[in-house]
Amino acid sequence: MQLHHQIQGQGEPLLILHGLFGSLDNWGSQAKALASDYQVISIDLRNHGRSPHDNEMTYAAMAQDLIELMDNLGIDSARVLGHSMGGKAAMQLALSAPARVNKLIVVDIAPVQYPDHHSDVFSGLQAIDLSTVKSRSDAEKQLAPRIEDAMVRAFLLRNLYRTEAGQFDWRFNLQALHRGYPNISAPPTGAPFAGPTLFIKGGNSDYIQPSHRDAILGLFPAAGYKVVEGTGHWPHAEKPALMTRLIRNFLQE
Repeated sequence: MQLHHQIQGQGEPLLILHGLFGSLDNWGSQAKALASDYQVISIDLRNHGRSPHDNEMTYAAMAQDLIELMDNLGIDSARVLGHSMGGKAAMQLALSAPARVNKLIVVDIAPVQYPDHHSDVFSGLQAIDLSTVKSRSDAEKQLAPRIEDAMVRAFLLRNLYRTEAGQFDWRFNLQALHRGYPNISAPPTGAPFAGPTLFIKGGNSDYIQPSHRDAILGLFPAAGYKVVEGTGHWPHAEKPALMTRLIRNFLQE
């Protein structure tokens, strides 16, 4: 699978992986800032953004996609940063092919099985009748009864685009994501990754909990831990300058 990606800057390669329902644009400010020191490769994961759609939605498949992209770009190993679902994909890459990852950053996700956090999102997206949507505001009106958080609505609706026929459609593969959601909730698997690793938690988020410590250290024994106070599940959007500084400091250690 040829993943859609953007490259900025020069130097040692840094892969950036977005979360569920996201795209490479979600990390735009960090990618631009970090491009002064690294060759930043922002990636649309499978079934997201402008990357191809496929029925398979597993972390093994996502890790293989990343290996193929690295091979195509002539990259033997890279620093890898992933958020949420992208964090699990990054973890799976490190566990499956440790020689390809020289430093790992995981943002607000742990290598554990999660309960269903997205049933309201899926039901809200599926309830939108795209044939009646003439603008993003039309879609938001249909989504609002099921998704109260305006920030979440705005995040999701960034995935709407006009087809060549002038109709609105989703860039993500909604059916494949819904069908594959049990795999997305599952933990990555493999032998422990001994390389330098940093877990970053949003201070107000419950995605990383004290009970996850053993799972994290069991698979990533060299893991460090930082908390970005006053942020939720998207610390890179809520405190971008602080996140960029934490990322750069770890990468340059």
